[in-house]
Amino acid sequence: MADQKPAAEIADLLQEDRTFPPPEAFRAQASVRDEAVYARAARDPEGFWAGFASELEWFSPWTSVLDWKPPHARWFVGGTLNASVNCVDRHVRGARRNKAAIIWEGEPGDRRTLTYFDLYRQVSQFANVLTSLGVRRGDRVAIYLPLVPELAIAMLACARIGAIHSVVFGGFSAESLRDRINDAAATLLITADGGWRRGQVVPLKQMADEALKETPSIKNVVIVARLHDSAAPVHVKEGRDHWYHLLMQEASYTCEPERMDAEDMLYILYTSGTTGKPKGIVHTTGGYLVGTYATTKWVFDLKDEDVFWCTADIGWVTGHSYVVYGPLANGATVVMYEGAPDWPQRDRFWEIVERYGVTIFYTAPTAIRAFMRWGTEWPRRRDLSSLRLLGSVGEPINPEAWVWYYRHVGGERCPVVDTWWQTETGSILITPLPGLTTCKPGSATRPFPGISAEIRTDQGETVEVGGGFLVLTRPWPSMLRGIYGDPDRYVTQYWSRWTPDIYFTGDGAKRDRDGFFWLLGRVDDVLNVAGHRIGTMEVESALVDHPRVAEAAVVGRSHEIKGQAVAAFVTLKEGVQGGDVLMSELKDHVVRKIGAIARPDDVIFTADLPKTRSGKIMRRLLRDIAEGKALGDTTTLADPNVIARLKEQYQETGE
Repeated sequence: MADQKPAAEIADLLQEDRTFPPPEAFRAQASVRDEAVYARAARDPEGFWAGFASELEWFSPWTSVLDWKPPHARWFVGGTLNASVNCVDRHVRGARRNKAAIIWEGEPGDRRTLTYFDLYRQVSQFANVLTSLGVRRGDRVAIYLPLVPELAIAMLACARIGAIHSVVFGGFSAESLRDRINDAAATLLITADGGWRRGQVVPLKQMADEALKETPSIKNVVIVARLHDSAAPVHVKEGRDHWYHLLMQEASYTCEPERMDAEDMLYILYTSGTTGKPKGIVHTTGGYLVGTYATTKWVFDLKDEDVFWCTADIGWVTGHSYVVYGPLANGATVVMYEGAPDWPQRDRFWEIVERYGVTIFYTAPTAIRAFMRWGTEWPRRRDLSSLRLLGSVGEPINPEAWVWYYRHVGGERCPVVDTWWQTETGSILITPLPGLTTCKPGSATRPFPGISAEIRTDQGETVEVGGGFLVLTRPWPSMLRGIYGDPDRYVTQYWSRWTPDIYFTGDGAKRDRDGFFWLLGRVDDVLNVAGHRIGTMEVESALVDHPRVAEAAVVGRSHEIKGQAVAAFVTLKEGVQGGDVLMSELKDHVVRKIGAIARPDDVIFTADLPKTRSGKIMRRLLRDIAEGKALGDTTTLADPNVIARLKEQYQETGE
């Protein structure tokens, strides 16, 4: 057919003509303005990372920066330090002692501010509490809390005594919590009587009690009193369960920190895998702290007076790295908000920005597209003039969402840093430097200095311009050190596709003629339609480009002729009605943007999309719906009822 485009052309369709250089006022005060930083880091990557490491506090210096025996790396060999000391103690000794470390707001409107001195005292107290309950260096501690300051305090207290924390997102089910506790063989669980989400109580202790029926390694449970009333009845098991506030009353304000080797384990964080069994990603102390410290400082152009808000839940790696360790290691003021962005109204985020004078705002593309759908009236209601930098994280951002964010949230004065990284990478790896990079909407631009990323073909050949698999060809400090309890899976999953010194990210990407990277999503989100590889993000960007579309998620379903057919789940903007005419119009729009090969077979209009609480679209569940398969666990969804509605709609409208 005349309008059918070959795959090679499809790979070029995300080439974005619009460019956005750093606003001149921002560039003038930016910390990094010299292009030469890339060349310097490439010439001596170990020296580059050692420079950042030297800005942290060490008990004893490293003897060598890197010991690399592919695929196993050791960073800052022989050095000893403590993550808690670097995030708290060293700030308390200087001018930041009485600076706000955490500004917290609960969904009902309750508020707390902890200075660095407050944080130091409470971390030390809780570290002593953990020790009093028998937790020792190397023990695993599970944390199952809402987004409250005690979550950060618990993480830092574990780090202080050398215990390994494993945070389980508060939206996970009892079964998921049980499995993670058992895999890590955690000896202590920290939870809460409950939390708040969209005006409803999340009964965390009740779910924890269900999990604890089959967790033989747990000896003690610490309960944070979040609700302070009978909204969620709490069962307290004598001898096992203890109230956080009562334990803290008796604890000393001082706790000598453990001297941790740079390669000692800091935490385990479970992430989904292709086998269905969650993988416990292992991060160690020295390299991880250097990576998060460096990227927070440079990617966000962090200044001492900034108010930094990463909207992620700490249950995800984004919260670990850019709510807790990265910002606090830099001595930043961090905003934490417990609840939903639309509770009680759709300007809740913008109210928080206005109230606290937030200067750096880091959120997910899914949230940005929701803001677009709700309309510009909501950000216009609030004074957002304090903002000076915006960030995007979690999945590729489509160009139209990028531009909307830049215009209607940033007022065309704030650079937008669209960042790529993973639970496994620990810190941001591909990103603009906001005072230096001319951005293209939809592109994460270039690898951070000191990072070596390439595009490879199936055969492992390097692709200079075009699409393929995103790989990393040099070790980096915050890289994962293993999968807990499964060293063989670590090697086979990440380091065995070609040679053991090449890390396979599992993501598809393309590189344009300017050397900019465009992320296309997971490799299993790349569809094979009649022999042509089509990135779901490409089709989603085409759909969201339509003026009536707020959000789209594209998956593949089996097709007896083409192998896979494109199924598109589409959320429309406020006031727009779906129907056969618009369905046909959207299919034609995709043809115009990409070509007939990418034309969706099915367009399903839906009021919402199934998402995790961190905002990621659950494409696995959409694929199950499109294929008519039985649905899996939906406990991570913000609104599980979305699944039932989508399945019903698909059965009515799908072909």
